[in-house]
Amino acid sequence: MTDTAATSAPDTGRQRSSPNREQLAAWRAFLRAHASITRTLETELLAEQDLPLASYDVLVQLAEAPDRRLRMTELADAVLLSRSGVTRLVDRLEKGGLVARCPVETDGRGVAARLTDAGLDRLRIASRTHLRGVARHFVNRLDEADLRTLERISRRLV
Repeated sequence: MTDTAATSAPDTGRQRSSPNREQLAAWRAFLRAHASITRTLETELLAEQDLPLASYDVLVQLAEAPDRRLRMTELADAVLLSRSGVTRLVDRLEKGGLVARCPVETDGRGVAARLTDAGLDRLRIASRTHLRGVARHFVNRLDEADLRTLERISRRLV
């Protein structure tokens, strides 16, 4: 264990080499909840906006970035896709006029993805569906204390 891991991990006494039954139950519940909510949000975005959740995520990441652009490698890290996966996704979004590729000014070989005005408009419309779903399937099912606890735990895990 590195010094960093030792200081960031909670002090639970002896570290286990494998989780016990209760710990596995918590892990599986976490995975099921994430998968269920993600599938539901994806289904709603596709049905109402004809936009996959991964595409929506790319548009959000670009909208929140300085100058609405990110290097392709930064975008891949932000959306948790492989570089090749982001490349294919950006190809599709570019064909739809939602994203444009542009050179990185400080690096002659670097390529960035930039959110177009059409992409920003598409994101604004799709956000209505997505945020309504986040409220319905996540926020409204938890009280404020649960939300704070979940955020704290999630930040620790990241």
